[in-house]
Amino acid sequence: MSKKKSGSLFRSNGVSYLVPFIFICSLFLLWGFAHGLLDVLDKHFQDTLHVTKAQSGFVQFSLYIGYLVMALPAGLFMKKYGYQRGIILGLILFAIGAFLFYPAAKFSAFIPFLLALFVLACGLACLETAANPYSTVLGPQEGAARRINISQSFNGLGWILGPLMGGLFIFGTEAKEGAEKFDSLVKPYMWVGGIVVVVAIIFMIIKLPEIKETSETESAENPPMRNLLKHPGFVVAVIAQFLYVAAQTGTNSFFINYVTDAIPDLKTPIGGMMQNMGLFGEVFMPRNQEQAASLILAIGGMGAFWIGRLSGSYLMKFVAPQRLLAVYAVVNTLLVFLVIIDMGWLSVIALFSTYFFMSVMFPTIFALGIADLGSLTKKGSAFLVMAVAGGAFCPPIMGLIADNSTMAFAFIIPLFCFAFIAWYAIKMVHPSIKVSKLGMVQH
Repeated sequence: MSKKKSGSLFRSNGVSYLVPFIFICSLFLLWGFAHGLLDVLDKHFQDTLHVTKAQSGFVQFSLYIGYLVMALPAGLFMKKYGYQRGIILGLILFAIGAFLFYPAAKFSAFIPFLLALFVLACGLACLETAANPYSTVLGPQEGAARRINISQSFNGLGWILGPLMGGLFIFGTEAKEGAEKFDSLVKPYMWVGGIVVVVAIIFMIIKLPEIKETSETESAENPPMRNLLKHPGFVVAVIAQFLYVAAQTGTNSFFINYVTDAIPDLKTPIGGMMQNMGLFGEVFMPRNQEQAASLILAIGGMGAFWIGRLSGSYLMKFVAPQRLLAVYAVVNTLLVFLVIIDMGWLSVIALFSTYFFMSVMFPTIFALGIADLGSLTKKGSAFLVMAVAGGAFCPPIMGLIADNSTMAFAFIIPLFCFAFIAWYAIKMVHPSIKVSKLGMVQH
């Protein structure tokens, strides 16, 4: 009986969508990996191109501006040509962005790499726009929430693998000088580009069901956008979402900088731990401080984020989302305070622990923000998605503070962000608000 129930999750009207769903999950894995790999680039560019921390923050600026610029064109393209072609467009742009790392390395300059990341981000924006809806339609409607949670678990796995493999291939290879100093960076992106091309070809071959957007009351009423201003809870939710993505991206960007500053001999204790981890420890044995820090980011930070996302969905069966959001935001405010006072290992543990409590913030703020918007829901959703632009502005500001003060003090920005989110959850969300489909959105 359980076998039949499991099979029904991917079968609708006598058609099995298991194979297409597996390939959709590969998209979640790919874009999670791309984001995770990005988080080792700031420190790498600081070391190879000798840019400042503020300048290295433009790595994330390029990515998130790409998201912002491509969001509307991606939606229009998919509305006209369909979601499957949108996926193919996204994969092509993703691959082009990855392959552009090769000519960028020949220039040995920062700007060409930023342009490559911008193109890559445009591809990721297309994938994110299309992949979530597809997860919901590849099977019966009652299994939509389970399928989106399964696919999102692959996204979390990608976030773990990104810094893990980035640390191994970018920091873990022998440093070279001259024209070859970017070899460690170019090779992983060539591999990523090649894999993405293969996936794109597969999506050109397989047949996916068309996604038909239902015409709901919002389409019929078409209320003016200014009516959103009549919902103060929504307006503050957009600000809270902007600040959450700012805090998450800023933490990701300078995690390696902070940890290598806080623990001067980081390689020794991490190497000792890896000696007891068999083949995994042998392969990922850190060769320098930066690779050791990337291991903490992958296993400690992103691993905690993944566990937090899974456990958070379960906890919300018993705890109101706004209450859980408030508790998690307060805890993170306190943890980031420990990061700022720079107490060695205690602060490092506090830093990677913040990922557990960040895990539910994006989908929870999103769901709370659109609750009770009625016919304005679709317009409100668009603004909450656009709030990811917060990720573009925080890293350069944190880098500027770090260049003129200390890396630890730069975390005053995430502290403010989490404090604001706590205030939003406690003061601006009405206790009677009910949310649904919390697992349908993510960042």
